[in-house]
Amino acid sequence: MPLAAFPKCYLDALVVDKTMTNEEWIDLAASRLDIDGLEFYWPTIPADPAGRRALRARVESHGLTASMMCYSPDFISKSPAIREAEIEKEKTAIRGSAEMGVTFCRVLSGQRDPGISRSDGIAMVAECIQRLLPFAREHGVCLILENHYKDGYWQYPEFAQKMDVFLELLDAIPDHPCFGVNYDPSNALVAGDDPIEMLRAVRHRLKTMHASDRHLEGGTLEDLNRMDASGGTGYATMLKHGIIGRGAIDYEAIFAILKEINFKGWISIEDGDEPSVGMEHLAESALFLRAKMAEYQVG
Repeated sequence: MPLAAFPKCYLDALVVDKTMTNEEWIDLAASRLDIDGLEFYWPTIPADPAGRRALRARVESHGLTASMMCYSPDFISKSPAIREAEIEKEKTAIRGSAEMGVTFCRVLSGQRDPGISRSDGIAMVAECIQRLLPFAREHGVCLILENHYKDGYWQYPEFAQKMDVFLELLDAIPDHPCFGVNYDPSNALVAGDDPIEMLRAVRHRLKTMHASDRHLEGGTLEDLNRMDASGGTGYATMLKHGIIGRGAIDYEAIFAILKEINFKGWISIEDGDEPSVGMEHLAESALFLRAKMAEYQVG
């Protein structure tokens, strides 16, 4: 399985402060990390096709692949017009992914609007995703549904955050060659679910994986749930990303399952909150994951 990295610790620099460019991230990651590819965050991507093709060339000049596109649609809305607009935005991300040579583009359910019921939300999202699949296939892109916590710039957590809701949504979308799951173990942990049980439940539709390891600092899961229920843009400050293999996730069990299913997809490192040590932590996470890939003879 190939290994990629996502610039989690540099998102504010890339998106908010504009103190880092994608070109700088590409060059830095290529020079410091033992990886095969790079995952990108859609809000950082140029709006014009020429700019996207230039990014692809920059990545490929280092012998790397633009592996995944981290996109965050929000299909949870009572307004058909808003849902239609979100479909069109995802189509733009799919088209842009293809221009960058990206094979996998993330799709989500959306924010957990307290005014939307579970059954209505699942119906909305399943319809939107299924409408996108022919377009994704036309562009050679696979949509990957992530068991997600919360986009860093959203008010509410993911509608399908809990495992039972996620699996119900997954079952509502028939098998398709351009659709599958992006599994994130620490997101399952934050949702109060068993990450290993989650992987077993989605392994038959697994396409890609986020390697992440989180811990809570200065609070509990109950505190986090209360904060999430009240809304508020961004991640709770108590929720920390860390070096892979040093948190609460059982990577021995994860790699045993990956070996069992002969998984060959991308693993993308999602590590770090603090940019001052971000590259060092990413490098340590890459070393840990390479060792596990060798140990379990996968990839």
